[in-house]
Amino acid sequence: MFRRKESMAYYRDLREHIKVLEQHGKLIRIKRPINKDTEMHPLVRLQFRGLPEKERKAFIFENVLDVKGKSYDIPVVVGLHAASKEIYALGMGCRPEEIMEKWAQAELHPVEPVMVSGGPVCEEIHKGETLLQHGGLGEFPVPISTPGFDNAPYLTAANFVSKDPDTGVRNTGNYRAMVKSPTRLGICALATKHFRNHWEKHQKLGKPMQAAVVLGASPNFGFVATARLPYGKDEYAVAGGIAGSPLEVVKCQTVNIEVPAAAEIVLEGIVPTDTLEREGPFGEYTGYQGMDQFNPYLEITCIMHRKKPVFNAFISQFPPSESTMIQNLASEGVLYKFLKYDCNIPGIVDVAVHETSGSAGQWIVIRMRKTHPSQAWQALNGAHGLMPGMGKFTVAVDEDVDPWDLESVVWAMSYRVQPHRDIRITQGKVGGLDPSAAPLTDPERRYPGVTGCSAILIDATRKWPYPPTSLPKKEFMDRAIQIWQEEGLPEIKPRVPYHGVSFGFWSREHEEEADLALKGDHYLTGEKLAKQRRRAG
Repeated sequence: MFRRKESMAYYRDLREHIKVLEQHGKLIRIKRPINKDTEMHPLVRLQFRGLPEKERKAFIFENVLDVKGKSYDIPVVVGLHAASKEIYALGMGCRPEEIMEKWAQAELHPVEPVMVSGGPVCEEIHKGETLLQHGGLGEFPVPISTPGFDNAPYLTAANFVSKDPDTGVRNTGNYRAMVKSPTRLGICALATKHFRNHWEKHQKLGKPMQAAVVLGASPNFGFVATARLPYGKDEYAVAGGIAGSPLEVVKCQTVNIEVPAAAEIVLEGIVPTDTLEREGPFGEYTGYQGMDQFNPYLEITCIMHRKKPVFNAFISQFPPSESTMIQNLASEGVLYKFLKYDCNIPGIVDVAVHETSGSAGQWIVIRMRKTHPSQAWQALNGAHGLMPGMGKFTVAVDEDVDPWDLESVVWAMSYRVQPHRDIRITQGKVGGLDPSAAPLTDPERRYPGVTGCSAILIDATRKWPYPPTSLPKKEFMDRAIQIWQEEGLPEIKPRVPYHGVSFGFWSREHEEEADLALKGDHYLTGEKLAKQRRRAG
């Protein structure tokens, strides 16, 4: 596959990442005029509806205009973080198969950020009398993500930064942000989000909350903003852990917030805690429009940006999408680290959060090598408790099952599960955007998870010795693959399991009889069986 050299420094900014993607053939440049409101997201969306995941690429639009004919001297990049797993891996600086362990090590070995006096994001500063000098938010080509249904352009790669008023610990999270005016953004931060926790703490104190929005930082910052890291953990340090070097940050101009010095754009402002505004509808990861609701909003007090910044947007909405990929890969890493290292289950092999189930990760499969019968339920309960908005269906499987192949998972569920014994339904899940949680007219829908959401946990591991899988042994399947390739037949990727494996219920006599068959001496077995006849009836 590919790997960024260990000796190479991590990306200084988003632009270095763009260059690397282009070098790896993962970037498409669109030079023709593209309407950001009607053409941009539909064009990128096509690859998620019509191409295999590995063939998806990032797009950069160099000639952008809007529905009123206004042209922008600012390029727009879409799919830059996670149009595919390979693109995400390039952003992490590792191979695709190393992503989970890279996440685990970044959490286990964080690197604290360092303060610098200035940086590229400070090249242009608009505040006070100059706040609207270039039109405020109107300076930037913010796309309409779901044309025909969304009620405004929305920031999709908006990494909000806020602080816990009690501890001062920073949090960054990615939330949709409705453009309401040149200086005002709506914010969809649901009840389970840490930004909302900070907002509610400020509300109890009777004061507004300071916040900043980071657009277009190095990819590690976007990754931590979309990850479901534990409350109180400084994502800036985890971003440093991904890079293996500290994130350089600068002080904002009008709020007490630190932001990446090499970001493309930073919006600073105040989030009132005494009023809410209607926000939405907006196309969401569930595959449905996330309907309008009353949410917080940001009143912008300062805009900092690089000269001729690059505007970064995520392709979100119907799964699969960049949003599902970026959030699910991070969730896999966070769950893997939690179960393996924090819950002390060394046999955790993989965690698969399925992309087509949406970025809230409603289908999770835990692949494990059990050393004790209790470990499957230990893993299932741990995953259920860590992330209240994830895992409507969580399944534990053995090592011989491919957790990313749902046919393999369904096979395990069919013959390693007895529903009365191995399936549990549990309540207390949160599903703020899940249309099945409660009717859209329900006045309590702001917190539907309190009464409306539940989850199914399934232990699909073997509980005792099983006979071998009914597939030829590995040496015969490997020889078949060799012949297949020599004959120039269509390229194949063998599925798991692709060869037979013994699971304990297989005697020496069975093995000897199979060996005799491979020597052409099966008549000897027949003679033996004739001597072992039993009287019928």
